[in-house]
Amino acid sequence: MFDIAVLPGDGVGPEVLNEGLKVLKAASEKAGFQYKLKHYDFGGERYLKTKETLPPGALDELKQFDAIYLGAIGHPGVKPGILEKEILLAIRFGLDQYINLRPVKLYPNVWTPLKDKGPEHIDFVVVRENTEDLYVGIGGFFKKGTKDEIAMQEMIATRKGVERCIRYAFEFTKKRAKRNHLYMCDKANVLTYAHDLWTRVFAEVGKEYPGIKQDHAYVDAITMWFVKNPEWFDVIVVSNMFGDIITDLGAMIQGGLGIAASGNINPEGVSMFEPIHGSAPKYAGKNVINPLAAISAVAMMLEYLGEVKGAALIENAIIKALSEKHIKNLSAGGELSTSQIGDMITKFVKESK
Repeated sequence: MFDIAVLPGDGVGPEVLNEGLKVLKAASEKAGFQYKLKHYDFGGERYLKTKETLPPGALDELKQFDAIYLGAIGHPGVKPGILEKEILLAIRFGLDQYINLRPVKLYPNVWTPLKDKGPEHIDFVVVRENTEDLYVGIGGFFKKGTKDEIAMQEMIATRKGVERCIRYAFEFTKKRAKRNHLYMCDKANVLTYAHDLWTRVFAEVGKEYPGIKQDHAYVDAITMWFVKNPEWFDVIVVSNMFGDIITDLGAMIQGGLGIAASGNINPEGVSMFEPIHGSAPKYAGKNVINPLAAISAVAMMLEYLGEVKGAALIENAIIKALSEKHIKNLSAGGELSTSQIGDMITKFVKESK
């Protein structure tokens, strides 16, 4: 029995999670596992009513779950940064979800902006450090609001944080067993302190994994090669800030935000899974957003929980829907509604053999 916390959040979050939960139910019945859900109203509407983001004890309560399923955080009525920092980052940091795992996989019959590239060329995973770097928020202002204003924000890299991320990436590459090839992405030629630590630790830990091919590229080169030669990549390990950037590029080459899911992983604790498209408030309540990213996040969650069969059922249903062209448009407002896509994937899961 799995205990799963459900955080629908803001905007289209509740709509896409509703479809993901339909699919989860179908997968559980087909694969034979059980789960319990508990919903939380953390998000913009709650904040506007109570001025509270996470109530006291919320993180301790979330630690008791096996996984967290998140919709989206971000509300047009709340100043940018408040909800993101005090809910999303607070959960990531508070639950020590030190890995952001981002599969970049192009499915059959999904459009990519890359000419002459297909599913055989775009299938890699980014392992992004998730609790350090510029995101820790160390910094401040001096003479704010004047012509002499100074703004400072510090990049933080700890030996512990860097090593555990790199070690996770090596272990993930080994377990993935696809091409056994791990790229290190950094900017050590300019960030000569923080990223020198990354390159040194990568070399040291790499000695323990002689069976894994190890490569290095600066982040600017990685962005070029994602576009020109995505087939080069199997797994990439990267720091938090640069990981945030290159994973959005990855989402575009796999067909857009509507198909991209991510996991915020604590290998020793509770992890959180979500679509990466954000709250998209202009589409909220219209039943037009594509829920495949949220459904893919369910598959990621089940794989993390050890329910490999359930995860495969969901991914195979997605592949069937796309390869047989039941879903032709991944954009919001396509031929099918949010609920129709969810019903279709649910049907395919139930019918699978």
